[in-house]
Amino acid sequence: MSSHNLLANRKNIIAAAAVIMALIYLLQLFHLQLLSPEYREYADSNAFLRRTLYPARGAIYDRKGNLLVYNRPTYDVMMVVREMEQFDTLDFCRTLNIDIGRFRQLDADMRDRRRNPGYFSYTPQLFLSQLSVEEYGLLQEKLYKFPGIYIQSRTERQYNYSGMGLILGYVAEVDKNKIAADPYYVRGDYVGKSGVELSHEEDLRGEKGVEVLLRDAHGRVQGRYEEGRNDKAPVSGKNLTLSIDMELQAYGELLMHNKVGSIVMIEPETGEILCMVSAPTYDPALLTGKSFSTNYRSLENNPYKPLINRAIAGTYPPGSTFKPTQGLIFLQEGIITPESRYACFGGYPPLGGRPACHGHASPLAIQYALSTSCNAFFCYGLNGMLGNRSKYPSTGAAFDIWRDHMVKMGFGYPLGVDLPSEKRGFIPNSKFYSNVFKTERWNAHNIISIAIGQGEILATPLQIANLSALIANRGHYYAPHVVKEITGGVLDERYTRRHESGIDREYFDVTVAGMSDAVTMGTCRGINLQPFLEVCGKTGTAENPHGDDHSLFMGFAPKDDPQVAIAVVVENGRFGATNAVPIARLMMQHYFRGEIPESDRWLESSLINREILPYVYTRNLPVRQSDSETNN
Repeated sequence: MSSHNLLANRKNIIAAAAVIMALIYLLQLFHLQLLSPEYREYADSNAFLRRTLYPARGAIYDRKGNLLVYNRPTYDVMMVVREMEQFDTLDFCRTLNIDIGRFRQLDADMRDRRRNPGYFSYTPQLFLSQLSVEEYGLLQEKLYKFPGIYIQSRTERQYNYSGMGLILGYVAEVDKNKIAADPYYVRGDYVGKSGVELSHEEDLRGEKGVEVLLRDAHGRVQGRYEEGRNDKAPVSGKNLTLSIDMELQAYGELLMHNKVGSIVMIEPETGEILCMVSAPTYDPALLTGKSFSTNYRSLENNPYKPLINRAIAGTYPPGSTFKPTQGLIFLQEGIITPESRYACFGGYPPLGGRPACHGHASPLAIQYALSTSCNAFFCYGLNGMLGNRSKYPSTGAAFDIWRDHMVKMGFGYPLGVDLPSEKRGFIPNSKFYSNVFKTERWNAHNIISIAIGQGEILATPLQIANLSALIANRGHYYAPHVVKEITGGVLDERYTRRHESGIDREYFDVTVAGMSDAVTMGTCRGINLQPFLEVCGKTGTAENPHGDDHSLFMGFAPKDDPQVAIAVVVENGRFGATNAVPIARLMMQHYFRGEIPESDRWLESSLINREILPYVYTRNLPVRQSDSETNN
């Protein structure tokens, strides 16, 4: 190869290398300027300051229009680290009423990308939240002394009533998992953590806005960029109207003072929950402001778990409140007729009087069995169904049909209430018992206690109240819900969908007659309000291995035009008639009369002052401070 050709090749290689290097440089420049978020943040921060504008969280009202939850202003301290210059740290700490150690910890947490994944030194970062109006005023006066420090306004929840904490829920600072899952949130944002604040978070939170401010060459804010044409106004959250009657709710909470349990009242026609009491409960104002952590730990450590909504998360053997479901199934399956009679001699004869029963006329039909709460009758029915080989090929097949009926009546699975943490209860299937007994050759006598709502059967107070609504409607129900209306929104269609039980209407008529007799001449005589109001009901006593039995009641009124269905559970309350029935009586009186008549004042006083578990409500529970105490 000639020297000329060699030289030409070298020139080509050098030229190609130069071109490649130039391309690499251009690509890197392109990535840096157009694709790199860090560069964009840096460039923007030199010219602009973007301030987040937080929307007002939606207000919450009760069904009568009473304001339950609203917002009050609060303030956050924000820092832009790259803009900060040396300042008097001690003066800054005195202004915010914190010590130097606290300052250093807050600063370290802010800069820690593990705690603050969105940290960037060119953008505003949360340093300290929830300044009081007084702290805000002091800092505002001295803000010129602290370059790189800004005040951002937002709101915090305020409550007009001290009850209903477990329905309303609380709002708290968002955690890193939520930030990672939803790009809407950044460190320092607040999010619903429980109750309707959580279940309706997207409705309540609104949409953030942004204000774009122009900086000069020294980083000083000169005003709004392009007269605010690039700003985005925040959109306030949607208001919620609950189905809850606050007066009824407050009265129920008063009756459950120093008790553990639940009261649930439902409007059968709509599935709207009129009250949902869980005892003990807490004042929602306790979980706001700077005392949040202290109060939350106190509530969390309380032995009677006031943070658990027992109406939807407490599961109990339903006891005799379960018997109407059994009668309905046996009638629908043709195991019994309304005229079928079984003998009771103080218990279920085929098993030597187990389970035991109290004295009443015998033999008896379904209507009288419901009014007297006869155990033997329903044991005969279960044995007749599971042992019927002319109708079912096996015990397991018969039992699974039984279970399917129970599911259609709202047991065994969550009802879908618009509140978080609802439990499903427990309705076993045939496979469950085959595993327990290690064989498929089991029969009704092995599981006879489920016929009377004991054994493995578990239900929530909401499911028991829903059963009452189902019977009141003579065969259907609507999924219970606590949100009645969303301003500017629509309710989920699942709350307007009718759920059929698959049981014929005529069998509900028999069941209603039995529950009516239970009130006028049977186990529920304590809630007889005739002639003013015709109530139908069923008591229950649930066995409790940890102490006294639980007291239960479920019912509805009026008999022929039902407006309300109710379930009451009092843990360790003994017989259903002892505590659950009188509580239900007073709740019915309050609902239909608006007040308690003089004749029942003694009963009211007795129940309010009755301590089923002494001090359960007051022990270890924080108390809302008065305004004067808060300001001191």
